[in-house]
Amino acid sequence: MHLVDMVERGSGTDRPKGWRLLRMALTSRKAGTMLALGFSSGLPYALLIGTLNAWLGEAHVAMATIGVLAWIGLAYSFKFLWSPLVDRLALPGIGRLGRRKGWILACQVTLVVALLGLALTSPVTMLGRFALIALIAALASATQDVAIDAWRIDVADERTTVELLSSLYQFGYRLAALVGGAFALVLAARLPWPMVYAVMAGLIAVVALVTLGAPDTPRPVIDTADAMVDEPAPGLRALALVVVALGWGWAIGSIGLFMIAMLHPDMPGVAKPSVADFTRSHAPFIVLATVGLPLLVAALTNRARRKSGGGAGRVAIADHLWLALVAPLAELAGRLGWRVLVMIGMILTYTLCYNVWGSFALPFYLNFLHYSKDEVAFASKIFGIFMTMAGIALGGVLFVRLGRMPTILIGAVLPVLGNFVYADLAEGAVHIDAFARATGLASLGAILGADARMLRLLMAISVENISTGIAGAAFVAYLSSQVSRSHTAVQYALLSSMTFLIGSLGKGIAGDTIDRLGYPVMFRWTAAAGLVAVGFVVLEWVTGRRGAVQS
Repeated sequence: MHLVDMVERGSGTDRPKGWRLLRMALTSRKAGTMLALGFSSGLPYALLIGTLNAWLGEAHVAMATIGVLAWIGLAYSFKFLWSPLVDRLALPGIGRLGRRKGWILACQVTLVVALLGLALTSPVTMLGRFALIALIAALASATQDVAIDAWRIDVADERTTVELLSSLYQFGYRLAALVGGAFALVLAARLPWPMVYAVMAGLIAVVALVTLGAPDTPRPVIDTADAMVDEPAPGLRALALVVVALGWGWAIGSIGLFMIAMLHPDMPGVAKPSVADFTRSHAPFIVLATVGLPLLVAALTNRARRKSGGGAGRVAIADHLWLALVAPLAELAGRLGWRVLVMIGMILTYTLCYNVWGSFALPFYLNFLHYSKDEVAFASKIFGIFMTMAGIALGGVLFVRLGRMPTILIGAVLPVLGNFVYADLAEGAVHIDAFARATGLASLGAILGADARMLRLLMAISVENISTGIAGAAFVAYLSSQVSRSHTAVQYALLSSMTFLIGSLGKGIAGDTIDRLGYPVMFRWTAAAGLVAVGFVVLEWVTGRRGAVQS
């Protein structure tokens, strides 16, 4: 689930729910469109980030390769880079349909073609082409998210408020998660995977027809001059953007070139590049180039701010990029000082423990533990969703009862324990079975018709999803409390995107570890990585208290 979506779901106190929410959607053009667009946003994410790995695992693609393919998820992390383009540029031809609608429809058409392309491409014999098509689909999906988020804000009015539209977006997104997860697995148990993806392409095509009739807003003359009043001089901004762009360009280029080399067909006598070696040698510098360098540039430009008028008229795209990439970090560096390093370290590592191995969950259940697709569809995609919701609710209660930092610390510790539970599951579930017998869960499971094997899976998923639900709720609240009101949207988007960076890079080395050492070792190593986040939380708690006392 996207962190921004969780924040939006938490805002507003008097939102319609359940059938009342659905009834409002069916009686309002804007609300009905929002429900469909939420579905269109959630379905590609479910298909590309989760379900696709079940297909690859069944095709016996190496775990290290699946880990590298999971890097297409970085498209969702980096989407803020091209969001100014989506905001400013009218697409030729299709852009006449509407300011946001043109982009949304173009992305949906691209997604339909891409999913059909995946259906017509074998991941065994044409893995490179398969990966390229998946990347195109991920880019289209991430861009669609940018346009849909903007559309939701633009079309909101007194009758169809942004809170209502956000709730409907979540309703559609959750429905898509079930369709792209549980329903896709149920279909795959009865149909070939290419046919499953062709069916999903058809569903997006139906939503595209809804998009054609969507309302939209006129394109205003964009003027961000007021926002540039207190920023450094144009020449210095341009120089800073060039430095930041070089860092981002090198990082994205390095990842792209390695993916090409990794997915290239095997050549006789030529060894495949090592994911572990690449991660060890490049990952620290990628993080420095995409996070450390912009943060350093932001801190240095803080010294050169000028206090003069920004001028009127049209503003270059470079100014939008400045406001999206550098200004939010500059504000943080100016407000927090050196403490910003602790905050960024915590953001980068907080979700590492469970983000790293998430892409391997379906291959783990299906190919390693040999559960059926129907069993996994129920346990992971239906039962698991309820456990996640329970974790989110429990996180809210803990926030009220214990406060912010204690809840954030609990959210950092519990996923570490969850990974040890999964390591036990991978080794035969000796401790899970003992716990089930000692607590009576084994007897309860028998009464409800769940055998010992299914009970093990349900218990492991319960621990994991409740833990990550608490962690997600705590982390969203933390990020929300740290953003400045002057940079709320862009600052939150930038900070939340960082949470996926190290986790996405770590998926490659996690897959390589599974191939070489097995699942239990991978789970224990990712648990150890989670301890880094625990350390940053404690450090943030201590330094935050000192900062509050000094102020």
